[in-house]
Amino acid sequence: MRIDDYVAGLDRALSGPHGPKYDLVVEARDSLVDTADAFEAEGLARAEAERLAVEEFGRISEVAPGYQAELTATAGRRLALLLLTSVPATVLMWGLIWQLYPGEAAAWAARPGWHMTASLLIDILQLSVGVYGGLALLALSRGRRWIPRPRLVTRSLGLAVWAMLPLTSALGLLLSQGSYVPADLDRFPPVMLASLTTYAFGGLQLYCASRCIRLTRTA
Repeated sequence: MRIDDYVAGLDRALSGPHGPKYDLVVEARDSLVDTADAFEAEGLARAEAERLAVEEFGRISEVAPGYQAELTATAGRRLALLLLTSVPATVLMWGLIWQLYPGEAAAWAARPGWHMTASLLIDILQLSVGVYGGLALLALSRGRRWIPRPRLVTRSLGLAVWAMLPLTSALGLLLSQGSYVPADLDRFPPVMLASLTTYAFGGLQLYCASRCIRLTRTA
């Protein structure tokens, strides 16, 4: 097998974030080319030198699992970092808005008793996932050598996002309904900006979480 064919097969066998995957494939190709060049310098024909280089590197079925494990861990680290930064930022952003919104105190005083409980539950759910993201980031980076199955950490992150976002979205929708909610709340510029940012974070989290689940399902 020639190097180009081997590299193409390895690229098809791997799945994960585009940048890290590209780097791994290029690294493998460079290693193969260096080995083939060394064989060619010893007097072998180029085709034979590439065949020996590929044979020495190992079959794709033997090499791919190690590369795939690294790509899976990379996907987990990216999601963990996203959660560690975006979730606390979202909680802080909305907390500031509720402090700054120039609404009538009487309107907010009419809130039902469960309103504060639901609001607190949203914060707890979000911050719990954010903290777990930080722990997972540590486990998938410096602590990876002590984690027997890092793939499960990546998968659990994806599942945590898919469990957290529907719950917090449903609770947020519930909190936004009712006569105690000011009619012009959604036209308050900071609220509009916070909503767009929250939707952007949520979409990115779901995308990364879905990729983590898919990678760990087929690993």
